Amino acid sequence: MRDIAFVAFLFAFIGIGFRKPFLFVLCFCYIDVVAPQRLSYFLINSIPISLIVFGLAIAGWLVADDKKDTRWSGRQTLLVMLLVYCWMTTIYADFPVEAADKWSWVWKALIWAIFLPLTLRTKLRIEALALILLLSAAAIAIAGGIKTAAGGGGYGSLQLLMSENYGLYEGSTMSCVAISIIPLILWYRRHGTIFPPDWMVSLFCFALVFACALLPVGTQARTGLICLVVLGILSLRAVKHRLLYIVGAGLLAAAAIPFLPQSYTERMETIRSYKADQSASTRVAVWAWTWEYAKDNPFGGGFNAFLQNRVRVEKEASSPEETASVYEEESRAYHSAYFEMLGEQGYPGTAMWLLLHIAGLVQMERIRRRYLKTRRGEEQWIAPLATALQHGHIVYLVGSLFVAIAFQPFIYMMLALEIGLTTYCRRREQEAGWRPLTTHRTVAA
Repeated sequence: MRDIAFVAFLFAFIGIGFRKPFLFVLCFCYIDVVAPQRLSYFLINSIPISLIVFGLAIAGWLVADDKKDTRWSGRQTLLVMLLVYCWMTTIYADFPVEAADKWSWVWKALIWAIFLPLTLRTKLRIEALALILLLSAAAIAIAGGIKTAAGGGGYGSLQLLMSENYGLYEGSTMSCVAISIIPLILWYRRHGTIFPPDWMVSLFCFALVFACALLPVGTQARTGLICLVVLGILSLRAVKHRLLYIVGAGLLAAAAIPFLPQSYTERMETIRSYKADQSASTRVAVWAWTWEYAKDNPFGGGFNAFLQNRVRVEKEASSPEETASVYEEESRAYHSAYFEMLGEQGYPGTAMWLLLHIAGLVQMERIRRRYLKTRRGEEQWIAPLATALQHGHIVYLVGSLFVAIAFQPFIYMMLALEIGLTTYCRRREQEAGWRPLTTHRTVAA
């Protein structure tokens, strides 16, 4: 029945999509995030649903969509450069077969990030994309939150809809993403129009925020806790009564501690003594190996270059009963997007990747400041959205310090949403002949 229902949904969506090509775009975003075809038992999981809708979305835009308001961004050019560079490193990769396997989905994530902003011509489309991203992630977050609240969970044992450790279904990755979308959830609660703000929308948004906050507990991912702390600090920018916010957050954290599982608190304590934790000690050793590898291979070793690493790890005793130990590991993953880029794409690829994200943060700050005090009703959603995207982006960059998610497709969709918001604002300003306040002062002088 699950297969039949999904086939019926897909055909209905395709039928409507011939008249509304943007629906293909939203459909692909949902499929790429949730991967419902992987939940199938025998039929749909054998069909390349993602690739089919990917092609329909681009073809539908080329054939039927209106392109008069389309704008190109410098960050899209940077994405094209990164795409070409990754293709070159794949050709000359240290492990060609393994590199080609990762390249098979990385190129789609990059091309989609390049293409997606071209379709975001209106406020409705921007909001629709944000809503689809939220609801897609919510399907995973709600399942994980319910299981955590029911007493389930554990490091590497919390099952998020499927048993595969794939994409957003990996605990640390989903914890990072779940915390990063919290600002976007709160933005939609106040400024959404597809589902107009009312008590039901507010209840769902608050429940979803709670589910997202529970995921780091259920997955017992230290990355999630760090992301939650970073988001709490960033939220100080948006609250009116900061002292009350700090006191309330402190009391809430103190009240929550007795209800946390002992296994969770014990794992979080390893953040302070990483040398006594085998996983953390291995990560540091792999990072040191990657740093030395990049010195000898400044252009990187291609995707999955970590397969050749061999590290010597020194683990300190975590209690008086234990003794320090030394062991060797090989072919250990990077566990950091920054070292992932450095080892696989070298200094040029890392520089492009960092510039891409830094430019996004700067652009969101520029939009936030320009529209922060606007009195026009049709523009009051812009500054809060820029702030929400910026905060989510910062949370991702902090979380990716400890998770190898440099090419996570969901993050690139959020990046495309930032680019779409930027080009939308630029078009509005050009049409209205709008100029910053500093320009008027200069002219008056």
